[in-house]
Amino acid sequence: MKTVIKKRITVLIVIGFACCIGAYSQTVNTGELVITHGTQLSTLYDFDNTADGDVINDGEFFVYGNFHNDGLVTFSPGQNTGFTRFEGLTGMQSISGSMPSAFRDVLFDNPVTQPAFALSGDIEIHGEGIFNDGIVDGDEYGGLVTFYPGAFHSEVTNNSFVDGQVRKIGDEAFDYPIGDDGYYRRASMSPPSDLTDHFTSQYILENSNPLYTHSSREEEINLIDDAEYWEIERTEGESDIVLTLTWNEETTPAEILSNEEGMAIHIVRWDENSNMWVDEGGSVNINNKAVTTAVSGYGIFTLGKVAEETPDEGLVIYNGLSPDGDGMNDFFYIKGIDNYPENTVEIYNRWGIKVFDTQGYNNTDRVFRGYSEGRATINKNKRLPTGTYFYILKYRAENGTMVDRSGYLYLN
Repeated sequence: MKTVIKKRITVLIVIGFACCIGAYSQTVNTGELVITHGTQLSTLYDFDNTADGDVINDGEFFVYGNFHNDGLVTFSPGQNTGFTRFEGLTGMQSISGSMPSAFRDVLFDNPVTQPAFALSGDIEIHGEGIFNDGIVDGDEYGGLVTFYPGAFHSEVTNNSFVDGQVRKIGDEAFDYPIGDDGYYRRASMSPPSDLTDHFTSQYILENSNPLYTHSSREEEINLIDDAEYWEIERTEGESDIVLTLTWNEETTPAEILSNEEGMAIHIVRWDENSNMWVDEGGSVNINNKAVTTAVSGYGIFTLGKVAEETPDEGLVIYNGLSPDGDGMNDFFYIKGIDNYPENTVEIYNRWGIKVFDTQGYNNTDRVFRGYSEGRATINKNKRLPTGTYFYILKYRAENGTMVDRSGYLYLN
């Protein structure tokens, strides 16, 4: 049997209220269900919001069974409240429906089974997504998790992440809470330039070779990771990003991580136009087990061992900076850059936010002195804090080719 809600219900004071008890096995909403700020509503068994149903959650909504939405699930604009808690009691919970469900804050907490959540519908997170316990499986069931501007996540581990596609909308840096087969394997991106841009990512713990043959690759690529790959698509907008991929000794082949003279770990991408793997470059952070680079396209990415380029003679990058006015290391010094006037320099902070960029870097009037300045940067003309930054230098070499070099810059 089932409980049918046919009229507007405003929950004024409901603490631990169970919609379904005794012989009832399902709660169906066909009207307007409003959970006001400071109140709680619980559904012990399955919850079904029909095409005519509206659910407005500004309080706390406890979902202990399956959740299905064909109508409107949202929260009041400007309220900045509304907490939906998926807490499993007996097994996997399905999150389904033909319409997306918009949550302000949402908790995934189901320790009963893995994967804990079968996501066949689409959910939108506008505040915090808390991955306390339980993998959200959208890969097997076809669902999508979207983080809107200002949204973020917490508590992601090998026991709780999204196995499937995650989309990020907005102009903020973002770490994707993605993984596969019991491994959380994040990818990170720098902020897009437009609030409406979005990028969609997924991690796949499989060999990419059957779909994207490893034998078709640029000459300098010596080896391609044959155990895992990421799919990262620019699904809206024209922004470009700086991408960070991580490695894990339990999934990443030892041959990729081995220390070989003349070889470096880079990010490589399958290029649809040339039907081959191309080298996107990369700067390695050993402590974070991460590789970072500005990418030239989107699609399929993984890690590769690449023959290191021989630096242009006379071009030396000094990555220590202490702008204290003593005349030593007061700016980011690139020895020999005047020989390559067709160049650009971009500098990002640890969160992937651009703090400096310029064209024609020249060690005189176009230099980075530890201040946020340049085009499209934040906190213009503000002194930047001590820390580690990431630089991208692009220049036209003597043979006419464009060269990308990147690495870490230490501001003291």
